[in-house]
Amino acid sequence: MSFFRKNQIVSNDPAKIREFLTRGVERVFPNEEFLEKALVGGKRLKFFLGIDPTGPTLHIGHMIPLLKLRQFQELGHEVVLLIGDFTATIGDPDKMTARVPLTHEQVLKNARWYKDQVSKVLNFSGSNPAKLLYNASWLGKLSLTDVIKILSHVTHSQIVKRDMFQKRIEEGKDLYMNELMYPILQGYDSVAMEVDGEVGGNDQTFNMLVGRDLVKSLQKREKFVVAMKLLADPSGKKMGKTEGNMVALSDTPTDVFGKVMSWPDGQILLGFELCTRVAQSEIETVKSALERGENPKNLKLQLAEEITALIHGKEKAVQARKDFDATFSEGKPQEFVSISLSGRETAEVLIEKGIISSKTDLRRLIGEGAVTNLDTDTKVGEDFLKSAPPGKYRIGKHRFIEIK
Repeated sequence: MSFFRKNQIVSNDPAKIREFLTRGVERVFPNEEFLEKALVGGKRLKFFLGIDPTGPTLHIGHMIPLLKLRQFQELGHEVVLLIGDFTATIGDPDKMTARVPLTHEQVLKNARWYKDQVSKVLNFSGSNPAKLLYNASWLGKLSLTDVIKILSHVTHSQIVKRDMFQKRIEEGKDLYMNELMYPILQGYDSVAMEVDGEVGGNDQTFNMLVGRDLVKSLQKREKFVVAMKLLADPSGKKMGKTEGNMVALSDTPTDVFGKVMSWPDGQILLGFELCTRVAQSEIETVKSALERGENPKNLKLQLAEEITALIHGKEKAVQARKDFDATFSEGKPQEFVSISLSGRETAEVLIEKGIISSKTDLRRLIGEGAVTNLDTDTKVGEDFLKSAPPGKYRIGKHRFIEIK
């Protein structure tokens, strides 16, 4: 099947190709030389990123491979954002327990704002627009005969060698057949779209390589895989929602800026490399400044502004920096986000405004004593989730609202 126009001119600029191959990249399969040769050769390639919509909000971890996809798009190649509306109903297996299945309706509801969020990075218009596809379009149409044919190209030992499956086996925990099917179905996406390559975080390397094996077995051709570094703190701990420092693409500019400022100093260089479009020469300047002993806060302010600008635009990033400076130099924010409940639940309105990512997020913050009524200087209780009296509130470290 063909989803693409073939008349786009591609760039074989050596410097741009070198940056594509190296910036933020953990590893290229089968090897860097193979992909470089293909890019220099001038053939227009198809490249994709798959995201399972297990929640309504994308975050900065998604932005890392999206930025790599944007580089590929700017070289003139064909790019696809694949929404895993079928695979998300199974759920990528977890190390500890089987995931709770989602209905297709829940998955589509989660994905409804994905294109808007991704548009902060990818172009869906112009001479070389990104394509948006859903894998239920082909996975949902497979017959049992089709599935058995696909399974005949994958061995049991090939699948169970996945590290998270090995951990479950070692601990005597159950492995369900639908979980073993997940990487195979995700891998079949590469076959169905007839792609040349895929990008994803290095935690998705196993699944992407299953796709590579299926392309080789079923279509007798190569597929390259670009595994990206993960955004982790200096100890190697992956950034996540539970740490309270994960930047959502739906976060307000003030919140994006404040969350980046809460990152460890040791994450500054990695943040520039993975989460910005700052030139490599500028990143080297930042590295030299750190080595000379410059105050890391100054460089983190620059990083926070760059990331905020990428998500919300330069003007709002500059204002977020001013608000941050005012908050921590004068002890109060310059501006409160105005909220009108109009009879609706507080949590619902705050999610809609991008102040919080979910009810669970707000409940956690309340439990940690991180939501304060500034008018009374008291912590709020769980009743705040449903209703709240008019007044000014601080949510977490950097979010300020005024309920009218």
